[in-house]
Amino acid sequence: MRRARVDQRKNTQEIALARRHLRNDPVLAGLIAKYPDFDPRAWLSELPKMDAFGALIFQVIGQQISLQATRAILGRLRTLFGGKIPTPEQFLATRPVRLRKVGLSGRKVTTLRIAAKRFNQERLSLRKLKKLTDDEIVALLTSIPGVGPWTVQGFLIIALNRSDVVLPGDLALRKAIQKNYELNHLPSQDEVLEISQRWRPYRSLATAYLFQSAFDAAK
Repeated sequence: MRRARVDQRKNTQEIALARRHLRNDPVLAGLIAKYPDFDPRAWLSELPKMDAFGALIFQVIGQQISLQATRAILGRLRTLFGGKIPTPEQFLATRPVRLRKVGLSGRKVTTLRIAAKRFNQERLSLRKLKKLTDDEIVALLTSIPGVGPWTVQGFLIIALNRSDVVLPGDLALRKAIQKNYELNHLPSQDEVLEISQRWRPYRSLATAYLFQSAFDAAK
């Protein structure tokens, strides 16, 4: 309990520091003022607790579909495994046809089966992954067929709470940048990376604010 309070205090201090830095960008300063009590990880409380493999499952499920659809499929997958996210061993022991019935495409089932084998063989865990840099994790996980940069970038934020991650290929983020920065075109991935340079080393929080603005605009 004491450790949890210490971690929470540290996280609060880091967010305050990040906000001070991001206010140097007038657009983000406006979003920070608009959402004074914004918690970038609050939405994760609506999801089950996930280990490293579980976070990767979540990200692979979410490829090319909405967050709402992702949650629905994840819910059916948990039902299949007694209310829990499967371990790599459980996933491998389940016939692909049963996995497809929860809403996973054949390609995603194949990707996750390969990932499950890697997690078993290399004994990947949050503890092990925390020792690696962002670039090392991107290289490690994108070697799995069907896992691209977007999937790993989300994994870095969700599973490891890394502070300097941006998702340049995410369409919702690109649209949010176009709207908030009043661009006359949808920014390319390279343009997103260029704009995000001013947010370093807190690109994850900047991205979260922009996603929140997009979420509110869609209501």
